[in-house]
Amino acid sequence: MIHLYGENYERMQLLRHIGDISQVAEAKIIQLNDGNEKGTDAIGFRTGSGLNFTVLTNRGLDISYADYKGIPLCWRSGTGDVTAAHYEPHEDGWLRGFYGGLLTTCGMTQAGAKNVDEDEALGLHGRASYIPAKNVWVDSRWEGDRYILWAQGKITETRALGEHLCRTRRIWTELGSNKIHIEDIIENLGYKDSPLMYLFHINVGFPILADGSELLAPSSQVTPRDEHAKDNLSNYNCGEPPTVDFKEQVYYHQMEPDVDNHIRVALVNRSFNDNKGIGIAVRYHKTQFPHFVQWKLCSQGNYVMGLEPSNCRVDGRASEREHGSLQHIEPGGRRHYEVEISVLTSNDEINALEKKITDNRK
Repeated sequence: MIHLYGENYERMQLLRHIGDISQVAEAKIIQLNDGNEKGTDAIGFRTGSGLNFTVLTNRGLDISYADYKGIPLCWRSGTGDVTAAHYEPHEDGWLRGFYGGLLTTCGMTQAGAKNVDEDEALGLHGRASYIPAKNVWVDSRWEGDRYILWAQGKITETRALGEHLCRTRRIWTELGSNKIHIEDIIENLGYKDSPLMYLFHINVGFPILADGSELLAPSSQVTPRDEHAKDNLSNYNCGEPPTVDFKEQVYYHQMEPDVDNHIRVALVNRSFNDNKGIGIAVRYHKTQFPHFVQWKLCSQGNYVMGLEPSNCRVDGRASEREHGSLQHIEPGGRRHYEVEISVLTSNDEINALEKKITDNRK
């Protein structure tokens, strides 16, 4: 059954009411043509539930914007959806095109802070989000009473005489759904082991992030990245008001998975809209992403909390190598990553998720 506008429909029952499926849901290809966004191809998704989001094919098939019934779900910076041609790979130039968005992917051979690894200067967070996708496939189909919408494509991080990694991404959702599914396969098409650093930068902003918002997570240990974060450790899971000169805080979480080895994390605002509640939940597999990084920045204008499943910490490749924790992918190797991002539309849904997290930790 399809749940839509408070009613349940079978496929043929619904189709009798509409002229074309695009009346209620679609994945539509568009192009941005203004300023530094010019030439950026995008895919606009509507699920009919009120969930809308935009995927940028020229920016690694990342998700630049999302809302639910007009409520923004992610933080957006002032850069706009900068086309890949404006990528600045050195030092912190990555930030010149960091629009924030619901999902910015970091990797594939470097994620985290700028560093020098084996005489190679590496910029912030790597290249993945700035690589245009090829073989892009946008489509939809009925599967029984379910109507599935998706975008799929490949990015390749490679250079002559160097690494050759190919990532195939499929983003899908369905009619009536409040969930986005991201499925990635990374393959090493080269003939040498390659470093593999991979992080999902999920950027939640106002109004989900607010004074009094709460991070829900099955954390058994929370480690501040530096002394500044340590000073505010007692408030790591709390939203704070936008503050002048608020310095970013980063925390590393050790998470306890459920019986299926999945982790569920959420940022929630129970007081939103006269205590009706709103939140963003993230579900991922512990073996795929053994780390979870929380990025907290409650600064004026830069008001965001990052929920970041990762296979590494964020001090850069040289640090991972030094600590013996740098992952590699062998020639012909494949790695699978699956993440689900969902909207919690009420305090009932928030409480149900919190119960799942709490029950799992008993």
